[in-house]
Amino acid sequence: MITEMGKVYLVGAGPGDVEYLTVKAYRLLGTAQVLVYDALVDSQLLDCVPADCLKIDVGKRGGKPSTSQTEINHLLVKYCLEGQQVIRLKSGDPFIFGRCLLEIEALKKAGCEFEIIPGISSALAAPLLAGIPLTDNVLSRCFAVCTAHEPETLNWEALASLETLVILMGGKNLSEIIHQLIKYRKSYSTPIAIIRWAGTPNQQIWTGELGNILQQTAGLSLSPAVIVIGEVVRLRDYL
Repeated sequence: MITEMGKVYLVGAGPGDVEYLTVKAYRLLGTAQVLVYDALVDSQLLDCVPADCLKIDVGKRGGKPSTSQTEINHLLVKYCLEGQQVIRLKSGDPFIFGRCLLEIEALKKAGCEFEIIPGISSALAAPLLAGIPLTDNVLSRCFAVCTAHEPETLNWEALASLETLVILMGGKNLSEIIHQLIKYRKSYSTPIAIIRWAGTPNQQIWTGELGNILQQTAGLSLSPAVIVIGEVVRLRDYL
């Protein structure tokens, strides 16, 4: 018997709260037969799928046990070839540090149909929810987004020259981030904001300067966090 081919949707879940899902993402979750989801996805999102949907938690949280990328690729291909509608649910946006390329390569190699559904990235949402505009016609005419998961791979001299910097996955490397920025002539008085669990009821915000933020956050768990560095952080007091 020939089984009809399924389809895989690589879906962005947004920054946290289920209400930040796109309409298309919400509609697709309601049709899911298999859900493969990351650890950072809001648990309420699991209520958006049908009761008989197979739910597979693959982890993907820094420093904690998670399913290997090879096994995730295998799961997506397996259920797609079995004719299932598969939702691969990722926090934020699938194409912003979402490791989509490896999954897409595996799907293409297996001849699986797939579609990418954009989501709201925490890089954009977290500053907004903290009252920090990333652009301003005087203070910030551009901004950059990077991940500090591997800080040694970044061009800190170039990053330090920018007016506004948004850093993802940098909570555990905060001291190294500050060291590198100051090394390349960023002022100790440069404003910084750390937004933890943005877009959820557990959201926390710390603000300060490069010279004192380590003292403010000493001993605290900062992950998952979005870090914003630049003069626009001061606008939070007015907004």
